[in-house]
Amino acid sequence: MMPAPESYVTDGHSTQEPRQPVVVLRDLEKRFGDFTAVNKVTLEVRKGEIFGFLGPNGAGKSTTIRMLCGILQPTGGMGSVAGFDITRQPEEIKKNIGYMSQRFSLYEDLTVEENIDFYSGIYQIPADKRAERKEWVLRMAGLEERRLSRTATLSGGWKQRLALGCAVLHAPPIIFLDEPTSGVDPLSRRNFWDLIYHLAEGGVTVFLTTHYMDEAEYCDRLGLIYRGELIAQGTPDELKTRYMAEDVMEIACAKPQEALRLITALPGIGYASLFGSKLHVVAEKGERTPEEFRQVLEREGIPTESVERVLPSLEDVFVSLIEARDRQEGAQREFAR
Repeated sequence: MMPAPESYVTDGHSTQEPRQPVVVLRDLEKRFGDFTAVNKVTLEVRKGEIFGFLGPNGAGKSTTIRMLCGILQPTGGMGSVAGFDITRQPEEIKKNIGYMSQRFSLYEDLTVEENIDFYSGIYQIPADKRAERKEWVLRMAGLEERRLSRTATLSGGWKQRLALGCAVLHAPPIIFLDEPTSGVDPLSRRNFWDLIYHLAEGGVTVFLTTHYMDEAEYCDRLGLIYRGELIAQGTPDELKTRYMAEDVMEIACAKPQEALRLITALPGIGYASLFGSKLHVVAEKGERTPEEFRQVLEREGIPTESVERVLPSLEDVFVSLIEARDRQEGAQREFAR
């Protein structure tokens, strides 16, 4: 990896104290008519942090990002990005951030180099710095040998690298990535994360949205959003240990599909799912022991290799929190009748 351009050090982006919050939300809301897309979200993201917004499609991730980028006006609450108010200073925010959407805002008929030149003009990079910035982007993204290639001919992974390079061309202190790895192959996703780590090591704050559970593990901290509400936040390890109220069992056995059907029908089971070649079973705390699962399966002629309590995965935590929220809302509706 090549070092970041000197501007990341000298353009004033490194003057804030380490770990100072650079993105702040307080009771942020966005309503569209009677529909509440973002419901009183409160969080902080610190300088140099990789913060992931994790949630299903339609949960409010992209709407939140667009408010933070100065694209959408909030309905209520407040927020600031790089010290600028998202309601009163959206144009200042746009000068101090990079933004990359899942649609890759590139011009397909232009070459790689021409796209970079175009964004240099959009970001008003001084003429004497444009050549340096362009060469840095090409090296960072590994696009030096493709600089004359027409963008339309690039694979999804290379377009992704080019889009990220264009988003950080002006050396912003904060970048927002909205589902940046959607639709690209696993190897491209991993290479893209190498670039993200490289930027974060240089002090850049990365705020990204994703619905990939494995990708969320790469973040320093996560916020889990569901139906517009922030239902949990913390490091991946904190989420696994603090927010999981149930036991998680991992079962290795023959005939996993048949075992899944049998276990799902047992009382006290929150849910069960295939986890690779094994089963992950979420059960009420203390209701089931590993030996009980072994007995149930072997009684039905399904040999078991192992049954043990394990640390929950992020997927286990997220599903558990969503189901708890749905049960709570269902109980409230019943009470209101």
